Amino acid sequence: MNLRSLGYRTDLFFVRFDGEVLDRGDYVVARSPLNPTHYWGNFLLFERFPEPGEMHRWRELFAAEVGTPPRTEHVNFAIDLPNEEPEDLAARLIPGFEVLRSLVLTSRLPCPPSAQESGAVVRVLTEAWEWEQAWENQVECRDVVHELEGYRVFKRRQMDRYRRMTEAGLGAWFGAFVEGRLVGDLGIFTREGLGRFQAVGVHPDFRRRGICRALLHHASRYGFEELGAEELVIVADPDYHAAPLYQSAGFAPAERLVAFTRWPRADEE
Repeated sequence: MNLRSLGYRTDLFFVRFDGEVLDRGDYVVARSPLNPTHYWGNFLLFERFPEPGEMHRWRELFAAEVGTPPRTEHVNFAIDLPNEEPEDLAARLIPGFEVLRSLVLTSRLPCPPSAQESGAVVRVLTEAWEWEQAWENQVECRDVVHELEGYRVFKRRQMDRYRRMTEAGLGAWFGAFVEGRLVGDLGIFTREGLGRFQAVGVHPDFRRRGICRALLHHASRYGFEELGAEELVIVADPDYHAAPLYQSAGFAPAERLVAFTRWPRADEE
């Protein structure tokens, strides 16, 4: 399957590192056995939208290809059609599924520094205690819809993957420190000339101080100068406050994507 979307192409960078990416011709299987509750590490990527009534078969495919409880409780279908959405989208779903929309933004230049002085020291993480603080910060930045203990386990596994990837020379993880405390962090990883940002998180007590912009500035320069990126990719919720912030840092909207998700313990049909 010839992938169109920069968003999904770069999503699969991470799955390929320690998981499986299998091309079935008209869909792709993404599996992350080391982190089964990672929703976007375990999904099916289709080359088209489902026809009405077809999602029942897609659910069977997901169970066969990715798994069922206790291995995984979610169901995720991504659609590799950037900037497309059928008018009758709701009629194609079955109960229990939600439509997720994401905005893919790109840049071919480093993000300029913020005019606002953040007061933070930004550097690449190298020490175990720094990675521990980054994990704690990521948990603090979680969306309130996530159950805490399960999220802590998921995020621990995810951060372990990112650390192994940095040790393999595939990217770097940056932290922003105020008086020795990590209050913001993100990662940048490259493959095939594309640099993909991951898990941008600023502690709620330190937001609106220019810390996110400082992280983007340092990491984007590193991506171009040290990792050989030719284009940077970042993905955001189009309705969340981060998307305008990324645009103010020089990123331009490139793709709008649609996916379907059934969260754990969603009501059955």
